Amino acid sequence: MMTRFLALTLLLTLSACSQPPPDIDELAREYLFLELSMGLHDKAHVDAYFGPDELKARAEEKALSLDDILVASQDLSTRLGRVDTGDDEMLRMRVDGLVARLRALDARIAINMEEFLDFDDESEALFGSRAPDYDAAHFQSILDEIDELLPGDGPLSKRVEAFNDRFTIPLDKLPAVFEAAMAECRKRTLEYIALPEGESFTIEYVNDVPWSGYNWYQGNAKSLIQVNTDFPIYISRAVDLGCHEGYPGHHTFNALLEIDLVDGEGWIEYTLYPLFSPQSLIAEGTANYGIDLAFPGDERMAFEKEVLFPLAGLDAEDADLYYAVAELTARLDFAGNEAARDYLNGEMTREEAAQWLRDYAMLREDRSMQRTRFFDAYRSYVINYNHGKAIVAVYVERDGADIGERWARFEKMLSSPMQPSDLL
Repeated sequence: MMTRFLALTLLLTLSACSQPPPDIDELAREYLFLELSMGLHDKAHVDAYFGPDELKARAEEKALSLDDILVASQDLSTRLGRVDTGDDEMLRMRVDGLVARLRALDARIAINMEEFLDFDDESEALFGSRAPDYDAAHFQSILDEIDELLPGDGPLSKRVEAFNDRFTIPLDKLPAVFEAAMAECRKRTLEYIALPEGESFTIEYVNDVPWSGYNWYQGNAKSLIQVNTDFPIYISRAVDLGCHEGYPGHHTFNALLEIDLVDGEGWIEYTLYPLFSPQSLIAEGTANYGIDLAFPGDERMAFEKEVLFPLAGLDAEDADLYYAVAELTARLDFAGNEAARDYLNGEMTREEAAQWLRDYAMLREDRSMQRTRFFDAYRSYVINYNHGKAIVAVYVERDGADIGERWARFEKMLSSPMQPSDLL
């Protein structure tokens, strides 16, 4: 019996040794097929795809069930684990990136099967990180500072809303203001980052969507940028969206990944952007941090007062106070994470989450309800904007980096297969 056992063990060992090493490019194609298959079940899952049409057609033809995708994903993860990366750092990062994406795919499959994780466990599985937890007292201290800037009668949120409404861009002025903001964001980005030849974007103004702005990457360094006009758009949002959706944000990120990883390295997996993956924490984090990087110090305020205020037909007399209030209000962003965490964990009703947003993020009533619809659609994705920005800032600014080094580190994130763990 022992002899037969040893003989069988030797046979299996020789068989394993005789198998050729996994072809990483073929494994990447299998990965794409699974993501595209998932996209048939979850319309928000595939944010952009400009890879081979044959893979998309095969996914539509096979029409795998969620169970089929999950089994194939776990099998592919196992085979990726057998890839010998040796001393090849780029290959290691490629394998790690594919495995992280598959882990996120598995979590998204569970969500679509209504098998929900705790909010923080979900964000770890999908985006590779957990956002910090803040209590009401943290946000109240910020609200108290805003109250000192805008004293008066009535609820603070109403006073802030009335004040900010004085800085609303008229709808007929939106195109001119956004085009000027985007042009300045692009000019400043080009001082540090070489963009692909022929890159471009178009802007559309839309309604009845759960987000304020969106970049739909088309491939070949082209983007469609949509701006939601359901609610008042304040003058500061022009630079916010110009940098976030365009330069050096999403449009720049996607274009550099395409030219450096798809065209340069032949990594076909980067022809697809899975929205629910660790790539989104870096994408949203860099897009938000890129605003401060492109307009350091008081440069943004100066540009907006000198260029955008006149284009919008706005009076800049109280602009300094507007920016002081806006800076404090931005620190309330993490209040949205708390509302999402408790709402998705079943600890708050929709109405309670909306009330929290009104109380601690100072969102107007209609916008607070819109935000809960965002939670329904995108769940723990909310952490990528603020927590992602914080992680990016630590990485870019470490050791007191000067502006040139900050841009160099920023570009590295936009053009390499870095994971959130690499930033820490």
